This record gives sequence, structure tokens and C-alpha cells, in this order.
Amino acid sequence: MSTQALTGLRDYLTGTLSTNDMMWLVEELKEYVRKDEAQDPYTIEEIHERIAQSERDFAEGRYFTDDEVFEDLRMVAEGQEEFNQTTA
Repeated sequence: MSTQALTGLRDYLTGTLSTNDMMWLVEELKEYVRKDEAQDPYTIEEIHERIAQSERDFAEGRYFTDDEVFEDLRMVAEGQEEFNQTTA
């Protein structure tokens, strides 16, 4: 994700989440990072396969634009249960 998109996401979240919700999100993200760091690193073969799968997904149109992701975040922030993202 580009720096501009990440900055936009940060600004959007800080403008929509309460302080308590933001603190909760920070703790959840820190826990996610801790768990992720505990995993074994990928092998070069696994990396190549993940890249190949991503390229196949992109070629077949299975991706989300920044606008789609931000719309989903807006809907979640507004408390709507249903949003655009589906499993590919």
C-alpha cells in the first residue's frame, strides 16, 4: 500500500474512532505483530508461490482498489454489518 494510502487510512481512522477504540486497535495490532514475529520465516519457494498466486489473482481481477477498501472501512466505522469485501 502506498504511503499516501496509508496516510489517508490513518487520518480516516483517527477522525472516526474514539480514543478508547483507537487504543483497542493499537493493542490488537501490537498483539498481531507479536504473533506474526513468532512464526517461522517463509522459504524462498513459499515466497515465489505467494507471488505467483498474487499475480494470478490480479490477472483474474481478484483484488480491491483503495476506494473499495476505504468504503468498507467507512461502512464498518458506521456500524453497518454488511460490507463489500468477499472472500476470493
